[in-house]
Amino acid sequence: MNQILVSRSSMPDFDEYCEEIKKMWDTHWLTNMGEEHRKFQSDLEEFLDCRHVVLYTNGHLALENIIAAMQFEPGSEVITTPFTFASTTHAIVRNGLVPIFCDINDRDYTIDVDKIESLITDRTVAILPVHVYGNICDVERIRAIADAHGLKVIYDAAHAFAVKYHGVSTANFGDASMFSFHATKVFNTIEGGAVCFSNDELVSTMNDMKNFGIRGPESVVFVGGNAKMSEFQAAMGICNLRHLEEEIAKRKKVVERYRDRLTGIKGLKLCAEQAGVESNYAYFPVVFDGYGMNRDEVFDRLAENGIGARKYFYPLTNSFECYRDYPTAGSGKTPVAAYLADRVLTLPLYADLALEDVDRICDIIIKIK
Repeated sequence: MNQILVSRSSMPDFDEYCEEIKKMWDTHWLTNMGEEHRKFQSDLEEFLDCRHVVLYTNGHLALENIIAAMQFEPGSEVITTPFTFASTTHAIVRNGLVPIFCDINDRDYTIDVDKIESLITDRTVAILPVHVYGNICDVERIRAIADAHGLKVIYDAAHAFAVKYHGVSTANFGDASMFSFHATKVFNTIEGGAVCFSNDELVSTMNDMKNFGIRGPESVVFVGGNAKMSEFQAAMGICNLRHLEEEIAKRKKVVERYRDRLTGIKGLKLCAEQAGVESNYAYFPVVFDGYGMNRDEVFDRLAENGIGARKYFYPLTNSFECYRDYPTAGSGKTPVAAYLADRVLTLPLYADLALEDVDRICDIIIKIK
């Protein structure tokens, strides 16, 4: 019985990657924004149709830095969602800001736009919504709310690389969008991330933040850190970007097979496809509600059969020990998020997942019934 992991990194052909990095053995230029870094940045700006892309060694530091670049007053409030990975909330708090947790909707599991305005106070400075599973937030309503109240919008778009809404890349929504290029994502640079934005004035700030504020051999203008993407990461990104469309097409076939097998089964809820959205098929969440076994029991049954699933997102960030004393913390104050967190599993999904293995996974789930 072969083991099926919940995700598996897409990688280019070995010889293709070796050819891409071969020149480094001549230049010995391994980091500090070399040729591969510059090419990858240019490739992304073209692919995403985005004015500015700044590359980072991981998505978390990218998010921390774009929040810091906005220069909010310490103690200011940022409205966000707890239905996310720890990084989102940590990036807010590590900038000396206060996360205000808004519930999510039960359709696409993104922030509930109908509840945002009730959380705005005179200390609110920004909204930090999270695109989830490849589903995108209600970007139009969020923009309208932000404009009405003079707030910044920074998207955690870690799940939404290559997603488009009515033909527009998710890189172009809000004041900035952060993408993660972690090995588990649809598109990876081994580790890595990027921030996308249109404001010309942010370019030098973001570059200062990720490279110690160094602008020349004898010029350090900013108290920055170190978050540079290496040449090896950039080279992986260049290679993987060449094959992204075919990778997404393969993922789509996996998702379609899951939908064919699991749609209409009582006690299972599948996330509806969003109108106007060109998906990247990042994850396949299934909500177990009134099924033959609860979510945790299904998780265990799959594990017994060598199949990895993920309780994603569980636990909610507003139930973390470190956030229990924060305003609006506690899963009881975000009931929809709490309900879903207790019931959702993301099933294995990657480009090379055989449809026979999808059938095997579905057979196990269906037999539980």
